Amino acid sequence: MFPFLSTFFKIAAISLLVGAGLSFVNITAQDILGSVGMSPLELWIYLLEFRDWAIPNMILGAFIVVPIWLVIYLIRPPRAG
Repeated sequence: MFPFLSTFFKIAAISLLVGAGLSFVNITAQDILGSVGMSPLELWIYLLEFRDWAIPNMILGAFIVVPIWLVIYLIRPPRAG
């Protein structure tokens, strides 16, 4: 768990520094989205559509993956120390 948290905080810190630098030179998220032909509202709609697609598929996959993992976990020999 520590490597995940360490990586998460590093990414958060670097993102904060880059965001502060972009803000310093007056570049906003709307400017960046506009350069690729999107608005913040369109991005939000795409994120909601992705969520609506991803969650049911993750649950569907879990119906297969979790029982297989559980069986493998139960039949594996115990590890030493």
